[in-house]
Amino acid sequence: MIKLRLKRFGKKREASYRIIAINNLARRDGRPLEELGFYNPRTNEVKLDVPGIVKRLQQGAQPSDTVRRILTKNNVFEQVRAEAVSS
Repeated sequence: MIKLRLKRFGKKREASYRIIAINNLARRDGRPLEELGFYNPRTNEVKLDVPGIVKRLQQGAQPSDTVRRILTKNNVFEQVRAEAVSS
């Protein structure tokens, strides 16, 4: 199964995360299938590749709890529903 989850990078105590699509059996910092965004919890900066995320969600990818919260805050699930209705 494909998961949307966070991949940690950055210095110690200054972590940032990339939102990635990855096989659920792969390790946290393993090679992703696709990088779909960026999240910095220290500054609450979020950059998302919304069309890529919508595509992965429609293919059945499951977001982790943290990624689900980030996507909900940025109204990505509403766009997924809109895409499903228009198709």
